[in-house]
Amino acid sequence: MTYSDCDDRVCPELKLRIEDENGDYVKLGEEDGCEQEGGLEPSSPTQGRSLWWWMKVVLLFIFLGALAVVFLKWVGPFLIEKEVIPIISWETATFSTPELAFVIVATVALFPSLLLPSTPSMWVAGMTFGYGFGFLLIIAGVTIGVSLPYFIGSLFYHKIQEWFEKYPSKASVIRLAGEGNWFQQFRTVTLIRISPFPYVVFNYCAVATDVKYVPYLLGSLVGMVPEIFVAIYTGILIRALADASHDRHILSTTQILLNVAGFCATVASAVIFTVYAKARLRELKKEEEPLLQ
Repeated sequence: MTYSDCDDRVCPELKLRIEDENGDYVKLGEEDGCEQEGGLEPSSPTQGRSLWWWMKVVLLFIFLGALAVVFLKWVGPFLIEKEVIPIISWETATFSTPELAFVIVATVALFPSLLLPSTPSMWVAGMTFGYGFGFLLIIAGVTIGVSLPYFIGSLFYHKIQEWFEKYPSKASVIRLAGEGNWFQQFRTVTLIRISPFPYVVFNYCAVATDVKYVPYLLGSLVGMVPEIFVAIYTGILIRALADASHDRHILSTTQILLNVAGFCATVASAVIFTVYAKARLRELKKEEEPLLQ
């Protein structure tokens, strides 16, 4: 093996001598990194994968958009006429506006502690009160809903710690909430709330990580904002479809396209936040693994 100069760099040069049938020698040479100027560089496989990933994302959104159009045009009106309109009529006849606001806050606050979903209550908040007051009602309920399990979980602090020790790999993400200073705890709780980590499990187990209540509460409220807006928008969309079905008129093409675009944009924002949160949690988990061992 010899070395040759290539663009002011020292490059290894491999030469082989093989005897042919006539007794002569043939030199085979290969130079790594010493390409002639103007030569073509091989395309990076990462670029190909990135392009294919974006193509899949575009195709996914096209499919979801087409599915949403079909739902809004045919499936939605049928379900709304048979299920949603009777519920709205019962709700209007049974509760006054202040009573309904209290019911929304109470269900959003208590259902998570009872292992029941609170998303339908958020839909009702969107249908009845819209973005502004509906958001305030949901935030008030969420504040109670994440605080109750935190304090209830403190009664089982040692039991939860034993579960952490028994299943360290499964508890590694939850443990991140108690690491670092006030801001780091707030950031981690926010990311856990945005990510698809089980909502109820974290509610009860967070206290055993020694996370402080204030960063836990603020991180929970900030992290649930994307989910709340998706739920409110869903409620507003259901109300619009219910009004159209009740008045016996079909939504125009423009209204359908605007509703589909708004819904897709809302869901896309939530998905982007979720993907980012999962990536950041993986990074934090890698950073904390040496400290937890």
